[in-house]
Amino acid sequence: MTSKIIIATPKAPAAAGPYSQAVRTGNLVFCAGQLPMDLSGAMPATIAEQTRQSLRNVAAVLEAGGASLASAVKTTVFLKDMNDFAAMNAVYATFFAENPPARSTIEVARLPKDALVEIEAIAISEG
Repeated sequence: MTSKIIIATPKAPAAAGPYSQAVRTGNLVFCAGQLPMDLSGAMPATIAEQTRQSLRNVAAVLEAGGASLASAVKTTVFLKDMNDFAAMNAVYATFFAENPPARSTIEVARLPKDALVEIEAIAISEG
């Protein structure tokens, strides 16, 4: 049976409920949805800044699990407003310039902390 390893890092905001920042099983790392908060709990105002911060948090959590954005195979982007898609996508593209992962983008009624975006990822561990 494959083991389940809980991943936690102080380089991203702590889980705000009964869930893990990520779980590693075998060579896969499943990163929970990351809100666009910095370590102080502050959240930027614009969708571009929020996308950037969410992806920084995803990167930090994946790295703690032995993976990276480059090894991501699937992401899911939750948007409060699909009208923000183009601005989110422009920032997202800078993080995944080559060989981007598969992605789903979903408009949702509301996100925790009234964020504009939340991003989760699945990646292959590199070690």
